[in-house]
Amino acid sequence: MMKKILVSAALLVLVNLHTRADEGMWLPLLLQQLNETQMKKLGMKMSAEDIYSINKGSLKDAIVSFGGGCSGGVVSDQGLILTNHHCGRGRIQALSTPEKNYLEQGFWAADKSQELPSQGLSVTFIVRIEEVSSAALAGVGNELSERERQSAIDKNLATIREKANKESYQDAFVRAFYDGNQYFLFITETYNDVRLVGAPPESIGNYGQDTDNWMWPRHTGDFSVFRIYADKNNKPAAYSPDNVPFRPRYVLPVSMSGIKEGDFSMVYGFPGRTTLYLPAAAVDMQVNVLNPIRTGIRDEILAIMDKAMRADATVKLQYTSKQAGISNAWKKWIGETQGLRKSGGLAYKQQMEAEFNARVKANPAWNSAYGHILPELERLYAAMTPKAILRDYYNETTRQIELFRLASFADQALRINDTQGPEASKARASQTINALKNYFGNYQMSIDKQLFETLMGIYFSKIPTDLQAPYAKERLSQHGNSVAQLTQAVFESSLFPYEDKLLALLENDWDKALDMLRQDPALLLLRAINEAAGDNIMKPVSDLQAQTTPLQRLYMKALREVFPERAFAPDANSTLRVSYGTVKGYQARDAVRYEPMTYLEGVMEKYKPGDYEFDVPAKLRELHDQRDYGPYQDAEGRMPVCFISTSHTTGGNSGSPVFNAHGQLTGLLFDGAWEGVVSDYYYGEDINRSIIVDSRYILFIIDKLGGAKHLVDEMILATATTPQKGSRKKK
Repeated sequence: MMKKILVSAALLVLVNLHTRADEGMWLPLLLQQLNETQMKKLGMKMSAEDIYSINKGSLKDAIVSFGGGCSGGVVSDQGLILTNHHCGRGRIQALSTPEKNYLEQGFWAADKSQELPSQGLSVTFIVRIEEVSSAALAGVGNELSERERQSAIDKNLATIREKANKESYQDAFVRAFYDGNQYFLFITETYNDVRLVGAPPESIGNYGQDTDNWMWPRHTGDFSVFRIYADKNNKPAAYSPDNVPFRPRYVLPVSMSGIKEGDFSMVYGFPGRTTLYLPAAAVDMQVNVLNPIRTGIRDEILAIMDKAMRADATVKLQYTSKQAGISNAWKKWIGETQGLRKSGGLAYKQQMEAEFNARVKANPAWNSAYGHILPELERLYAAMTPKAILRDYYNETTRQIELFRLASFADQALRINDTQGPEASKARASQTINALKNYFGNYQMSIDKQLFETLMGIYFSKIPTDLQAPYAKERLSQHGNSVAQLTQAVFESSLFPYEDKLLALLENDWDKALDMLRQDPALLLLRAINEAAGDNIMKPVSDLQAQTTPLQRLYMKALREVFPERAFAPDANSTLRVSYGTVKGYQARDAVRYEPMTYLEGVMEKYKPGDYEFDVPAKLRELHDQRDYGPYQDAEGRMPVCFISTSHTTGGNSGSPVFNAHGQLTGLLFDGAWEGVVSDYYYGEDINRSIIVDSRYILFIIDKLGGAKHLVDEMILATATTPQKGSRKKK
């Protein structure tokens, strides 16, 4: 009986292998071919051409890659864009001062003259996408080595970009898909004049902070407002006071009617990276072995930062972005490990591989071409695991020491000086000095000393002695094998932690400064550790990874051939994608089921006066107490805040517009539920949930709390079941 039950469970897994409707991040130009029928079964009322078209304005013409790492959407015919607060946080922080702390107080420009230029910020539109696989792989045969193969492809890609049909103000790039089995060309337009228009205070935009990060239920108003500016011909231009608001080809209508459980939901943005088709051995190494090592180290880093941030408001402002970046990955890694175990993802992959092997062995041609793939990959990952452990100890310890980051600025200048000559390094002197000034603006030596002592202690204890840098061991020995004494000595003798001395030296005599810094103990230590790690740790891992690359590419090709009944979504690679599903709650654990929506009432239930994570602005409390929600409340008189959907998303999707069945903006994606963050490796339909801030909460905060109704008035507010007239705009 037990054997029959196990076989039945295995067969169920195989059935599910081919029926998980919500999995995947799909190329928009292929939706009609691969996804439109399924999307309409889930309730979509649009056509694939409404989502992606090169012949008329479509949703894609209002989707932007924001700052190179997030997404956003155009919501007015004057170039107004919505993205996440955490996507704009770095810019908001850079524009803040202790006197005008926009992170803490929020910011709302009363008119366009008050909008704040954000130096270095850009947004990119996708004009069109074309498959160029044949041209990219021309002349690329199996007889080529991996290096020769890539060299040939690179030459082909350069030709494709050069010959691409585009305007002078447009760019072109090509990305590999399916591990290098297919290639697509992207024609883009990038706008470099992007200005901050509005942001709620962090107590709304980052409500819950670390405690609620990656968690559901969520009550975070994670949005910010920027505007794109162009030249008078509506073309991309560097910042100028003469620039005018950008006129988009399409404007997203903003839903006022909201969503309910079971409704169709679609995410449109630029997901960063997934590795869904790694073999079970690779996922086991990454999630069950390496993640616990990384999270253990970051436990100690975060404890140091958190203590300092809670004790000093200035430190909190300086370290908020650093701490958020470290914490974000830390919590995700924990969730990945727990989610993989809860979902049975490893067993799923193992079963998929068993079916793959069975089908391959039953077909002589397949067996000859593909029979060796999985055994060889398992061998390589078994050999890689102990070396990857050391790599992660090295990476996590040395990269989080800020003294080493300061030293790396000089290291780069010295390498340019040594390889390209003194004049080349002098030409970059002002750039280096400005970068150091910016870094010092958010630097506290007292915190860095604690980080150095803690992390170097891990380095000396976890990296085998014979693989440690000889210079590092020598310095430690000189100080009685005490990491605390070594820390004190390095910080006392190095110039890098001392802003005034370092910058005065660099600005007064660049050549003399470089000669002195070349012998700085912090730089010597950094170089020695990096050199030893490169030879003893990084190269062995890299060599093994290089061997997995052609096997993974062949495995991806084989999967699509061996499982013809399944449509495989390409892994995310920071290109424009669509994912879709439904609004749906989930069973988080035994006796705990989550509903798919949250409300302002929940914000108040979490409210803790004076707590930096859960404090609430007085005005928001007043609006809640008076139930002054304006036209943004739902039919029951509640103020919606967030909702979840089964759409498959990842990092880079932050700020992605989320749509209902009619193509109306229902919110912005900003997170994923902790139980399902393993979806970068395995999509579990029962636990994978994307977290979205409701468009009605965004409008409510802008209008009722921010007093910026003029921004809402720019938008097209959709209350009917179809986009209102005027949502499409032409240049």
